[in-house]
Amino acid sequence: MAKSSPVLGRLIRVALRHKQRFFWTNSVMIGAAVGTAALPTLIGWIINSGLRLRADDEISTTVASWGVLSVMCGLLFVTALIRGALAYGQAYLGESLSQLVAYDLRNTLYDHLQHLSFGFHDKSQVGEIMQRATQDIEGIRMFVQMGVTRLVFIALLIVFSVGLIALENIRVGVIVIALVPIIGIYAGVMSLRMRPIWLGIVQMQGQLGTVLQENLVGQRVVKAFSRQEFEQSKFDDKVDKLYLESYRTTKYMAFNEPFLQGAWLVAVALVFWVGIKEIQEGRLLPGDLIMFQIYLVLLQVPVRALGFVVNIVARAFSCGRRLFELLDQVSPVEDSANATVIASGPGDVIFEGVSFEYDSDRPVLEEINIHAKPGETVALLGPTGSGKTSIVHLLPRFYDATQGRVLIDGEDVRDVTLNSLRQAVGLVQQDVFLFSATIRENLAYGKPDATDDEIIAAAQAARLHDYIVSQPDGYDTWVGERGSTLSGGQRQRVAIARTLLLDPRILIFDDSTAAVDMRTEYLIQEALRTLMAGRTTFLIAQRLRTVREADQILVMRDGRIVERGKHDELLAANGFYREIYDLELKDQEDASVSQTRKVGE
Repeated sequence: MAKSSPVLGRLIRVALRHKQRFFWTNSVMIGAAVGTAALPTLIGWIINSGLRLRADDEISTTVASWGVLSVMCGLLFVTALIRGALAYGQAYLGESLSQLVAYDLRNTLYDHLQHLSFGFHDKSQVGEIMQRATQDIEGIRMFVQMGVTRLVFIALLIVFSVGLIALENIRVGVIVIALVPIIGIYAGVMSLRMRPIWLGIVQMQGQLGTVLQENLVGQRVVKAFSRQEFEQSKFDDKVDKLYLESYRTTKYMAFNEPFLQGAWLVAVALVFWVGIKEIQEGRLLPGDLIMFQIYLVLLQVPVRALGFVVNIVARAFSCGRRLFELLDQVSPVEDSANATVIASGPGDVIFEGVSFEYDSDRPVLEEINIHAKPGETVALLGPTGSGKTSIVHLLPRFYDATQGRVLIDGEDVRDVTLNSLRQAVGLVQQDVFLFSATIRENLAYGKPDATDDEIIAAAQAARLHDYIVSQPDGYDTWVGERGSTLSGGQRQRVAIARTLLLDPRILIFDDSTAAVDMRTEYLIQEALRTLMAGRTTFLIAQRLRTVREADQILVMRDGRIVERGKHDELLAANGFYREIYDLELKDQEDASVSQTRKVGE
């Protein structure tokens, strides 16, 4: 478990990145604390001087001249103005510093998430990450604004005020001095109690965000299976737990203020009692007693605010701990120290003794050996979970092989930069994701500088152009969240066109025609046949047309290649491929022949 000092220390170091702003914030804060502490002393001096009182005299009714009084009051007025300006500067600079820290953390977190591997994103929950990127960073921002600057201001104000009281009269000062450690100990105990509660709250907020995000994304499934009541009960359970924990913090906070206020009122009463005794003994002037009371009134606000600041610090510890847990995640897939840009080449791909596992106790691929020559088409076939997708995900280094090597034109993929590698390998995934943007922006996502002619050519190749121009806004037609305004086949063709626009030397189609009808598949295959010429292509498909025309067919089973060859060769071998053909592919062949005749007509 992270200790508080490293967590809070790291947060302060983030603030120190803005040294100039941090310096001016604290300088103005110190000035504001000095100005605030000086006001009661100045008032006491004006009262005593205005009435011409001395500790060894009887109280006199003689007053200073109006000229002297005017100068004194003017001095008080100027001091108050300066103190007000410094307080404004403290609030302004403290807020700007906290916003800069939040800005840095958001950008750092977002950049870090972009560079984490598929392995991290496979196991993470979107709602939990969103919670850390929003609420946790907001908790840290409040800590910088209220916890760092305000806590130092409160500490300085207490030290200056208590010091001035003690210098004026040690007997009265002892009363105030005795109160400070009591408040400090109480604040420390409350902070320790609040930390685990706040940690539980922010974790529950993340879980609540996950439930809400899954429900909103999966609304069609929820309604299709009439599970609204189940989802509502699941949400209610999280809300109830969050309410109970939040209520616990409220109880602590509700106790803080009355306790601190009560302690302060006891101090006020004692100061009055001791102060009057001191006046009677001739060791204290009435102006001094008024000064002490003003100090106590002045200190009441920061002391009461101390309970709030303790709550902010406790929350920041929990938020910072969760945020740094995420930022400290190390991606197993990253550029090596000597990584170079991948050299141009024809697209020769070799898997050399490759094994892979997501977890140490869950092997996925074992001893995979593949040689795809430039321009060849390699089809991967096998039952669900046999490792087909895992193989193609090793090419662009979404994951790294546990054993063995993956080579592209003689270069180990681990020795080249990820950016250049993924420019050389184009992937159309089975689960298509489109952004909430126009069709044009989705098509050009991988190549933002693509010309209109290039975008149109890619759309025509994917048999999407005719649909696009039939829309009122054409290529500027807006695509809903995750492509909800398009059909499954249209989304698939947008993904195909998006990949083709990159013009990669290696193409990967992960069951990319599964969501289209047989006629659309036929049209896409006709277009792709030309585009795949000269490119090494890996195909994962359950459609016979794709499998039959491949230069190599790799039959997968339980993470191994159990058969390899061409369609006719594998049929003649009468092995596992033949079983798949008889069970699944033969009916497709009959339907394909019929569909081809219709298209030809």
